[in-house]
Amino acid sequence: MENTGIVIKSTGSWYRVLWNNQVIECRIKGNFRVKGYETTNPVAVGDKVDFLITKEENTGLITNIHDRKNYIIRKSINLSHKAHIIAANVDLAILLVTIRFPETHPIFVDRFLVSAEAYDIPVEIVFNKVDIYTAADKEKMAEWTDIYQRIGYPCMEVSALEMTNIEEFKNLLKDKSSVISGNSGVGKSTLINAIDPNLMLRTDEISDYHKKGKHTTTFSEAHMLEFGGFIIDTPGIKGFGLVDLHEENLATYFPEMLRLQNECKYYNCTHTHEPGCKVIEAVKHGSIAESRYKSYLSMLLENQGKYRDDIHR
Repeated sequence: MENTGIVIKSTGSWYRVLWNNQVIECRIKGNFRVKGYETTNPVAVGDKVDFLITKEENTGLITNIHDRKNYIIRKSINLSHKAHIIAANVDLAILLVTIRFPETHPIFVDRFLVSAEAYDIPVEIVFNKVDIYTAADKEKMAEWTDIYQRIGYPCMEVSALEMTNIEEFKNLLKDKSSVISGNSGVGKSTLINAIDPNLMLRTDEISDYHKKGKHTTTFSEAHMLEFGGFIIDTPGIKGFGLVDLHEENLATYFPEMLRLQNECKYYNCTHTHEPGCKVIEAVKHGSIAESRYKSYLSMLLENQGKYRDDIHR
């Protein structure tokens, strides 16, 4: 008899499925891998799946994946595949950023936001490690907060070490399936431990020499939170490459550009050189942030194959 559960961890060959408060170690049927999936992982954390219990104790065989309401995706480091699904069926994406130790770059933030917009996933930008910020760091954080809140992305400041705004962060996650993502070293595992100490996720200090993070999470994994909901911890991402975003649609994933699109002189305006472009005018007048516009141009050129921004920053 088939059972239905939620995938809470994927290691590539085995999948942990939560079912009736039990964790069942499952494999997938061989033909899943040849059904035309264009991703490295046909089954992702957050997927609702049907499975059969096998003769081996506490193991199963996944037979079916339910339709996903959404997913968040990035380019795979494996060039034989197009993409890697980080998580599926997400209610909220937390993008954890740090102004320093390590420094998160605006292009990384904007790539993540574009990908989330493309798959209809709400995002909250969370600034971590605020306890170590200098006055200049706080000024920069305030500038970023102004940019992103003006275009509709809520922002929050936290310190996992000093427990700053941790209760507010917990309220944000309560009873949701949330994915938390960010560069290596921004403190994802430390922050998760702060909101639910029972999880006791492994953490490491970042490298003092390179000021870059060490990977402590190898595979995406969903953790049930004691106050309700799931948090999906993801491996630290060095770069967030774009997948299947066509040139003519790219601007629609920038909310501040989408609002002006119908006001441009030309219906197919690329917002790069055309006369009467309201987006270019807005950048000149400061109502669209120059950093956001630079990110747009970088993604546009990369999509055209003319230029590839350094996604490993």
